Amino acid sequence: MVSTEVLMAIFMTSFVLSLVPGPDNIFLLTQSILEGPIAGICLTLGLLTGIIFHTIAVIFGVTVIIKSSVLAFTILKIFGVGYLLYLAWGAFKASGSISTGKDNKPRGNFKLYRRGIIMNISNPKIAIFFLAFFPQFIDPELGSIARQTIELATAFILAFLIVFIAIAYLAGWLGEFLQKSDKAQTIMNRLAGTIFAGLALKLAFTSNT
Repeated sequence: MVSTEVLMAIFMTSFVLSLVPGPDNIFLLTQSILEGPIAGICLTLGLLTGIIFHTIAVIFGVTVIIKSSVLAFTILKIFGVGYLLYLAWGAFKASGSISTGKDNKPRGNFKLYRRGIIMNISNPKIAIFFLAFFPQFIDPELGSIARQTIELATAFILAFLIVFIAIAYLAGWLGEFLQKSDKAQTIMNRLAGTIFAGLALKLAFTSNT
């Protein structure tokens, strides 16, 4: 079992990392403004589910394959870029009509949850980060490496959960205020499209080194 001191160190480090502007929290901020805090929480749960996927990948060594194989890295990156461009196109096409938030059906929230999973899984840099981040805190003498990886990932996820829910609520509150104006709604959609396109461009130029 990982020591409490190490888990706290992971938690505090992850808390700080979650505050640094990056694809996930920018993505969350944008969607929460556009669709409200509940939508943001659904997206957060999807993003964190993606982290669970990366944890499993580290345990089974899939991340090593992604890091060492240019082809595997490129395929995953192309998928991520394509998905972000798809989101950008949808945002640019979106109507500027006012949304009251009453049309947020469970199916729509599930769609956001699924979007968060895809967004996270399709970013190969996260997989490589996990491979570089977790092993330095794992001690084979403490027992199962898989169990230690899960414990470290739990502390990581908890920190991000706290920050991301706060972002979802604050951005959602701002979005509800801005959605009272058709013009503001149109501007938000255009801004979201620009952000998604920018994230796609950034991902397109990343490498596995």
